[in-house]
Amino acid sequence: MNCKMLLLALLAGTTLVAQAATVQVTVLARDGKPLANAVVVVQPQGGPKAPAQPPVQAIINQEKMQFSPQVTVVPVGSTVTFANLDAWEHHVRGVPAGATALASGSAGGFEGRMGGKTDGKSAERVEFKLDQAGAFQLGCHLHGSMRGFLYVSDSPHTVMTNADGVATLTDLPEGAARVQVWHTDQVLPHTPTDITVAATTAVQVATQVAPRRRRP
Repeated sequence: MNCKMLLLALLAGTTLVAQAATVQVTVLARDGKPLANAVVVVQPQGGPKAPAQPPVQAIINQEKMQFSPQVTVVPVGSTVTFANLDAWEHHVRGVPAGATALASGSAGGFEGRMGGKTDGKSAERVEFKLDQAGAFQLGCHLHGSMRGFLYVSDSPHTVMTNADGVATLTDLPEGAARVQVWHTDQVLPHTPTDITVAATTAVQVATQVAPRRRRP
């Protein structure tokens, strides 16, 4: 490689590094307080859509009459295993959540059934491969109080907010982008927020979500 080609390669590499940006999104509830466990998706508006992250294997436990974790985020194509750690039988059903369910008539989703855990034996499990992107509400036909959520994303730029309502996304290209927020307690879809991504960008997104109080 001659000097001119080497210089061009170095310049190209520098440009790529400069375009790798970090975006910090703070999501606020209707009362202005930070909103934890909100799913934030940042979609760059220029160029082709980036492929989703590679599929993963995730585990959601049914324990003490709860789904744990209550909210799980996975890339599309992932396999999710449900394990019953209680001594009694559980059922699990995942259906499109919120407005998605209304639009689809609750079509699609998945369901299975597991016997109770016996001392000295492994917990019964069912697993599902999730090829459909979107939010799913989890429930148990046998115990109506059980409620959980699963968000299947087809974007690599998907992060859940922490206890301070903050989601940090890295390796985003600079330029125009759109921020979409989803939360388990939202009634209607959130209106996307358009932003311009620079090397380091911080943005606040207000929502109309009023979080429900969860039982301990």
